[in-house]
Amino acid sequence: MDATGRKSTVAHKTLLEGSGLWKTYSGNEGAEPVLSNVSLQVERGEFVSLVGPSGCGKSTLLHVLGGFARPDRGEVRLGGAPLAGPASRAVMLFQEYGLLPWRSALGNVELGLEPLGMSVSDRRERARYYLQLVQLDDKRALLPHQLSGGMKQRVALARALAVRPELLLMDEPFAALDTFTRYHLQDQLLELQRKEALTVVLVTHDIDEAVYLSDRVLLMEGGPGRIHTELAIALAKPRDRGQRDFQAYRKRILEAFRLTGNGPEEEFTI
Repeated sequence: MDATGRKSTVAHKTLLEGSGLWKTYSGNEGAEPVLSNVSLQVERGEFVSLVGPSGCGKSTLLHVLGGFARPDRGEVRLGGAPLAGPASRAVMLFQEYGLLPWRSALGNVELGLEPLGMSVSDRRERARYYLQLVQLDDKRALLPHQLSGGMKQRVALARALAVRPELLLMDEPFAALDTFTRYHLQDQLLELQRKEALTVVLVTHDIDEAVYLSDRVLLMEGGPGRIHTELAIALAKPRDRGQRDFQAYRKRILEAFRLTGNGPEEEFTI
């Protein structure tokens, strides 16, 4: 066991691997290809963002990587083992908070722990620990309607972390929040990643967010979805959004999409 209580599987430096992933959905006009021969690797402790225009398959790829959708062809491996479905080692965080309105903040965090067979006292202790990590222990008795949007997202994040996953998959979790709340949660996410030894894969339309958070950015194009460019962000964290090198990475991402003909700049939050 490591310091966070997770089973140690350090033999595999690569935590997540997708090989030759294809995915097709049925539509009104027949089968519609969504992913085409996508392959990627994510190392332990790495923060990787998937960026691309709407409809390029980013969210579908995230669902496949988490075991929530099966690829038509190809394979996903988590810690070196084939992933056949959702696993407790990988959790998903969405833009929608998914909190039960009749449960307190503490009760919502405990929700994910109930299937684990923990005692009531152990479950409550762990839930409070993660509420403390997201700086909401003093709000633990409040119901969701009494919390701001940023607070609700922090409760959802605490609930995801409480099961002590190795992999956190995030589908535009901060998109609906105001700029200042989003910046605060981005900083908090980086601190939680460091403390919890998390590996993170994030889907975002926000180029600044991708550059600020990521070790690597994978640029996707659609028709059907594929990864056309990989960009390592060689800047120390925390990063300064106004710094010249930060803006240079941002510009490189925008130029990559102009070159691929993937739609206008306004597809992205810039």
